[in-house]
Amino acid sequence: MTGPVTASRREALAGGAALVALAGIPGGAGAKERGLEEVLDTHDSLGLAALVKARKVSPAELLEAAIARAERLDPKLNFMAQKHYDYGRKAVAAGLPEGPFHGVPWLLKDLNTAIAGEVTENGSRLYRGQRASVTSELVKRIEKAGFAIFGKTTTPEFGLTGTTESVAMGATRNPWNPERIAGGSSGGAAAAVAAGVIPAAHATDGGGSIRIPASCCGLFGLKPSRGRVPMGPLRTEGWGGMSVHHAVSRTVRDSAAILDATHGIEPGSRYAAPTPEHSFLSEVGRDPGKLRIALMLRPFSGAPVDPEVIAATVAAAKLLEGLGHHVEEAAPLIDMGAIAASSFALMASSVAADCTDRARALGLTLGPDLLEQTTLDIVAYGKTCTGMDFVRGNNAYQAAAVAIAQFMERFDVILSPTLTAPPLPLGRIGLNTGRSMGDWAREVGGFTAFTGIFNGTGQPSMSLPLAMSQDGMPIGVMATGRFGDEARLFRLAGQVEKAAPWTGRRPRT
Repeated sequence: MTGPVTASRREALAGGAALVALAGIPGGAGAKERGLEEVLDTHDSLGLAALVKARKVSPAELLEAAIARAERLDPKLNFMAQKHYDYGRKAVAAGLPEGPFHGVPWLLKDLNTAIAGEVTENGSRLYRGQRASVTSELVKRIEKAGFAIFGKTTTPEFGLTGTTESVAMGATRNPWNPERIAGGSSGGAAAAVAAGVIPAAHATDGGGSIRIPASCCGLFGLKPSRGRVPMGPLRTEGWGGMSVHHAVSRTVRDSAAILDATHGIEPGSRYAAPTPEHSFLSEVGRDPGKLRIALMLRPFSGAPVDPEVIAATVAAAKLLEGLGHHVEEAAPLIDMGAIAASSFALMASSVAADCTDRARALGLTLGPDLLEQTTLDIVAYGKTCTGMDFVRGNNAYQAAAVAIAQFMERFDVILSPTLTAPPLPLGRIGLNTGRSMGDWAREVGGFTAFTGIFNGTGQPSMSLPLAMSQDGMPIGVMATGRFGDEARLFRLAGQVEKAAPWTGRRPRT
């Protein structure tokens, strides 16, 4: 699918009205502002780039429209962590690179993603005011693609939980219902995209943090294979290789084209995902063939799953059967107890090392004035982990990767829920609720029970926005492929998006 996104008649008329306003038809400045708002609503990132190329709108106009919408909606939803408006304006004025997204506004996640001289705070008071000395390799590739970066989105402290709530930044709210979570840890990115500020935004995923907010906010979110997208130069992997970078988006083709612009090995990287045979964008719209799909309705941990989520996943399975795929209930055998302990040891050790090093460098003592209570508990636990604990955790994930790879010799895709329930109320799984670390881990682990395993195994995995709960909240369905096989997932996602389109389903903001 390399042409324009297929739109409904209503969307097409709205887009046409927007372009009429932009073309200078009488109506005054207000009409043009409304026209720019319609353009943001009715075009994905590739569509916006096409308008810029056709000179129907300028990069400066798109940037100011995105900033205006962010300023209008952020007080309600709280998704902006850093406002790099002047940085974006200077980049536009200097002339953006002529990449595939020339002139399109973009937001980075405020977590381990740096622009030299600008602030990145990682959702934590411990990093308040930290200015980067280098620019991330990923940021360089995003800017080379022509994006105009104008800010960073909110994240929970160090991306540690499935909701975007922090003492440092407050609670990020879901555009579908401001009393519900937007997901985490890329909840600010998902809220901004779902609210229509921009059509796609940078996100990261260390245990589900692309797929969780995509599910909560009704977006498409693909976690790439380990080693697909650069994370350096300060370090080339996170949490022992569990963390990866990519995006949340309204359309499948945006996700594919963004991955085309950003993937590939970086200097110093110890490993890389296999080089794709074709561009990812060219895979969207290709016939995926008859796929063998394993339907997994229960997580490895045995956590309970909401009936509405089960129903949504079964409906997705029936949709795929109707598209000609073979679907059967099946799941690999995994020792989830070992995996849970492994992931926690890897994550806690990493967080403890970062926090203690940061505090030592600043001459500070870690306490509740700098870190949230659960983060402090995680740091304390991480300090007790030994090198052998870290190695055993890594070994457990390697064993799981082998087991799932062997299982997927029989299947092309694993279909499952993304989350075990629709978006939770705010205040349940944050890092400063007063509960013990164990209670917090059980609740957040139960909610996100399907996602984290595939961070440990390194496989690509995507959340598809296919359902809505009875009370009007999005429900995502997850499809996971073999390591390095994003191409097959993009072919499947493009087919599903065409059969059950979701881009016209938007929250009222």
